[in-house]
Amino acid sequence: MKLSDRRDIETDVYQPAEDSRLLADAVCDRLEADTDDLVLEVGTGSGYVAGRIADETPARVIASDLNPHAVRQARGDGVETVRADLVSPFADDAFAAVAFNPPYLPTDPENEWDDWMERALSGGEDGRAVIDPFLEAVPRVLAPDGAVYLLVSSLTGVDEVVERAGEAGFSAGAVADHSFPFETLTVLELFR
Repeated sequence: MKLSDRRDIETDVYQPAEDSRLLADAVCDRLEADTDDLVLEVGTGSGYVAGRIADETPARVIASDLNPHAVRQARGDGVETVRADLVSPFADDAFAAVAFNPPYLPTDPENEWDDWMERALSGGEDGRAVIDPFLEAVPRVLAPDGAVYLLVSSLTGVDEVVERAGEAGFSAGAVADHSFPFETLTVLELFR
């Protein structure tokens, strides 16, 4: 890897943090140990969550990200990765599970920088600028008995996300959470 590529990864790709570990733990715990189903991780960033799922379950995992630097890093770490906006290129009913750690931090539009790291973090004014389109799009690629694992923050409004998921045809339940002094992170399991 060239030095310039490493610099791009360090500044342009979301690296694993507490939210990544919480989502990976929850998905690995919830997937059936004997399933070899197809799982999608949307917005893979470094590929950490997809890599954990692939390593700790028998599922075949595909990851996607809009960020070309993230795709390069995840592929370099052995994760099967596609450059994509949310779920757009994938077939109908293809995935038994979909995991997503979306950009969820509420951000004042006047303070956005319009770079890859900002896109990985900023959820728009209410924190749901990416979550809402995801909830509209994901039912198409989810198998009829599949589940979505969506990480949300108390800063984003968990109740609002649950309500929006209901409008998209999902029932929701919290399967993991972790509290910090400034927020609580929750992994929601969504199913139809």
